[in-house]
Amino acid sequence: MEKAIFLDIDGTLVSFQTHTMPASAVAALRKAHEQGVGIFISTGRFYNTIAGIEGIRDLVDGYITVNGAFCFVGDEVVCCNPISPADVEAVLAACTRHDFPCIVVGEQEIAVHNSKPIVRDTFEGMLNIRNIAFEAPAEPVVRSQRILQLTPFLTPQEEQALMRRTSDCISARWHPAFTDITAVAADKGKGMEAIARHLNIPLEQCIAFGDGGNDISMMRVAGIGVAMGNAVPELKAAADVVTTSVDDDGIARALQEIMKW
Repeated sequence: MEKAIFLDIDGTLVSFQTHTMPASAVAALRKAHEQGVGIFISTGRFYNTIAGIEGIRDLVDGYITVNGAFCFVGDEVVCCNPISPADVEAVLAACTRHDFPCIVVGEQEIAVHNSKPIVRDTFEGMLNIRNIAFEAPAEPVVRSQRILQLTPFLTPQEEQALMRRTSDCISARWHPAFTDITAVAADKGKGMEAIARHLNIPLEQCIAFGDGGNDISMMRVAGIGVAMGNAVPELKAAADVVTTSVDDDGIARALQEIMKW
């Protein structure tokens, strides 16, 4: 494998409107895979919440999940970067104090600290994620598992104040209602580097597609970073190429140009 494509899901591969992949993207990725190009998912989602990619799931060679906190190829874990217990405690204490709900992503389970209706409304309504136990208490997960990600629902200003309470975390916002907090060692770009190194794929031969703030690190690492037409301005500024939106065949159009089909 000498080339690879790394793809965000929500707003990149999968439409926020239809919760499905455009047929043009499926066809383009199948064509790339037939030519020996590796296909990798790079998402903020926990693996068990990945949906909407059934049209290419058989093509996927590996996964960057939880914003780079847990990456694997086949059955082999390439990297795992949990949040320190002290930072987990600091974030959840602040969420309790300020009454923010927060999704807690453990190694095996997901729970919600201080659950509010906005969590279900956002994840079921906008993201079509329906297999989270929204009312499950977070304390048993925090006690028994390493925590890969914390997703508090708060404003950007509140986010800045919260992050000052952590010592070894980063925050990546890809939705106006919430942000994803991971260990500083974990982001999508670092996940891409780990998988490329594991498979001996030159980074300059990697193409990354994204639309949100949590995809900026991929744009900086990939040989070619592609921002969707519906991407946030910060991502477009960091990308090498800006294509059309997910609903306007953005992936197929970009690959046609890049691959010279």
